[in-house]
Amino acid sequence: MSLQCGIVGLPNVGKSTLFNSLSSAKAQAANFPFCTIEPNIGVITVPDERLNKLTELVKPLKTTPTTVEIVDIAGLVKGASHNEGLGNKFLANIRETDAIIHVVRCFDGEVTHVDGSVNPVRDREIIDTELQIKDLETVESRMSKMYKQAQAGDKQAKRSCEILQKYKDALIQGKSARTVILDREDRKIAQEFYLLTDKPVLYVCNVDEASAVTGNEYTERFKQSIVDEDAEILIIAAKIESEIAELSTYEERKMFLDEIGLAESGAVRLIKAAYKLLGLETYFTAGPKEVRAWTYVKGTKAPQAAGEIHSDFEKNFIRAEVISYEDYIKYGSESACREAGKIGVEGKEYVVRDGDVMHFRVGG
Repeated sequence: MSLQCGIVGLPNVGKSTLFNSLSSAKAQAANFPFCTIEPNIGVITVPDERLNKLTELVKPLKTTPTTVEIVDIAGLVKGASHNEGLGNKFLANIRETDAIIHVVRCFDGEVTHVDGSVNPVRDREIIDTELQIKDLETVESRMSKMYKQAQAGDKQAKRSCEILQKYKDALIQGKSARTVILDREDRKIAQEFYLLTDKPVLYVCNVDEASAVTGNEYTERFKQSIVDEDAEILIIAAKIESEIAELSTYEERKMFLDEIGLAESGAVRLIKAAYKLLGLETYFTAGPKEVRAWTYVKGTKAPQAAGEIHSDFEKNFIRAEVISYEDYIKYGSESACREAGKIGVEGKEYVVRDGDVMHFRVGG
């Protein structure tokens, strides 16, 4: 499964520092890898203590975690929607991602701000405005194409125009598309529009070291500015993350984090939040050869989850044997769970739950 989060922000807000610091997350949760498949794309392991616990119990020859892709997108400048700076490339890169990690600067210091002063609310509005302008162009273009079809009696086109009108009304008011509330059926139609501001967003407030735990005046003002958005906020000190990356051992990093009052590094918290932002969950397979984490989209049924292993598993699916993670840890092994009657036999309509330990029976 290849879903991507794109890191966006104005120049000099710390987004590339955060991206580079993600490579150090491996030391926070065992020997997990980081690799770059293109200059600005990192394939990053999702830390999951459950995978470690299962490995301790099963003692497999191999342990394989799941991953998420993070894209470091070039800094946007005012006028990007009219191709200022790297405008077209920036907007194209965002369109290709499934969710947005928006970094804003919430610290004072010597690093020059592109607009001359620190104001995270203004910075967010600059990027939002550029994306909204582009979305408005998309909406108006779609509406003009569908209007004649709607007038001719095409019910689907008429419904699409009604949804597009809702988006247009919001965008004209300076609101992002994600603020428009739609029911499930309309949401399916809206996905075909590929609006930039309809993507789920996670805001990352980049702060100074003193504000790493509790935030500061900038972060408080920023929180108030997005109360109407369905979005989450992380407070991270990119400078601290770069210092953590320079430490050579897990013990040194853990001590550093303890001293400043953090349970986990910002990189680890960012990876977990990105995984959640994409609507992803994890199931496990566990055997003597390998304990492995598998990614699926929340709400996936058993045959499609089996298809993550191999397409033939979905096509030839018969049933799934399922143990909850909690039961597996409680009883200590698959055989003990079987003896205790804790293995469920599930069919094609079973909706996979986060943490399920699964074994698929397939024909063919």
